[in-house]
Amino acid sequence: MSTKIAKARIRKLFDEADKVFKKDKKLSDRYVEIARKIAMKLQLKMPKKYKRQFCKHCYSYLRASINSRVRINKNHVVIYCFECKKYTRIPLMKRI
Repeated sequence: MSTKIAKARIRKLFDEADKVFKKDKKLSDRYVEIARKIAMKLQLKMPKKYKRQFCKHCYSYLRASINSRVRINKNHVVIYCFECKKYTRIPLMKRI
């Protein structure tokens, strides 16, 4: 499997996870799991856009204010997952 095909599949899986989220949260979590496995199998870096859409601890698909809380605290973006009750902190870069 080439990297272009893998990236296209990852993109498609996250789009499907977004569409299905309201109806079936477990299915959207499964789509995230499959996308992660594809990326790991080919040793691809998950794009930053998708990396922040799932919890690093429980790997559930995150939607702001539905199953996660997003806050800016000093120079970090803090994402709190309601599923596993853990935080992810992402540093903010200074603008020049």
